[in-house]
Amino acid sequence: MVKRVGMVIQARMGSTRLPGKVLQDIAGRTMLARVVERASRCRSLDGVVVATTTGPEDDAIVEECRSVGVPVARGSREDVLDRYYRAAGERDAGAIVRLTSDCPLLDPEVMSEVIALFQKERPDYASNVIVRTFPQGLDVEVVSRAALATTWREAKEPFERVHVTPFLYRHPERFRLANLTAEGDFSAQRWTVDELRDLEFVRAIYARLGADGRFGWRAILDLLRREPGLLEINRGVRQKSLEEG
Repeated sequence: MVKRVGMVIQARMGSTRLPGKVLQDIAGRTMLARVVERASRCRSLDGVVVATTTGPEDDAIVEECRSVGVPVARGSREDVLDRYYRAAGERDAGAIVRLTSDCPLLDPEVMSEVIALFQKERPDYASNVIVRTFPQGLDVEVVSRAALATTWREAKEPFERVHVTPFLYRHPERFRLANLTAEGDFSAQRWTVDELRDLEFVRAIYARLGADGRFGWRAILDLLRREPGLLEINRGVRQKSLEEG
């Protein structure tokens, strides 16, 4: 069993479709603060760090991290894999959980389940995205330090450097992979934030389920069954392919 599991949350201001989205307000707190507070409820973790860039536009993220009391590491603007790898190096952990800061509905329970899968099967990489059954926006990835180091050294394609983990799960002949699936297929639902319509959807969820953010993903599913019209808010928002960056 890996004794220590750390977490790195990627965050930057330079989103092309919704600039500055990670500091947008959601029920009185920034999106980044929402991600940090929800992730911090996962009891399987030994510390969280936010990885941002050295660009001056991301000074605001550093200030927000200070405000919410979470460590921050700064690195390359273009080479996200390098930024992530160096931030992970600041965690004294045998495995690292990867989250992105545009998923303010992530669930600590799902995080714990992916970590438990990693601990049980001891793969190089465990996630709930190899075969997607959870809604987009509940993505959790756990990678061993050794596999992350190999990826950092060998990944060459631009999209591999931008998205951090494709080199791992696109080479099952080299890496041992494990995938967590949900009890049903909810993959068509979009709970992440790339555009303003996504942000409006998330705000609607918080408005109904509580500004304290203590609700889990099953409570969101129940709400959407009661109010299916909420799904129309961001229906049709396209998820960019890996190759698009």
